[in-house]
Amino acid sequence: MAKVAIGFGLMLVLLGAFSYATTGHHPTALIPAWFGLAIALSGVLASTEDAKKRMLWMHIAVTLGLIGFLFPLVMALKSIILSHADGVALARPAAVHAQLEMAVVCGIFVAFCVRSFIAARRGRVG
Repeated sequence: MAKVAIGFGLMLVLLGAFSYATTGHHPTALIPAWFGLAIALSGVLASTEDAKKRMLWMHIAVTLGLIGFLFPLVMALKSIILSHADGVALARPAAVHAQLEMAVVCGIFVAFCVRSFIAARRGRVG
């Protein structure tokens, strides 16, 4: 799972860099990149033979992924709902798209982690 964390972290870094470049260099567009760096770093630190350290760093990575799923999703949905309620177009559609993309990437990462954690738990119990 450490390699998966590194891969998803790199995807978030690329998303952040792309968003930053396409939104006129707005600093908040780099939020996915910062989450990606933290998740990738957790993946690097989880690449160890020490099971306790590996579990700790993967739990940190999945927690970051869960936060990276929930907050952007809530912010994007809030923007969408408020714009539709007011009957106006989205004020910053690129930001909303980036938030939704970050939520999707992080949601898939969390799903992979949960599936892996359940399989590891079943492997230890059985």
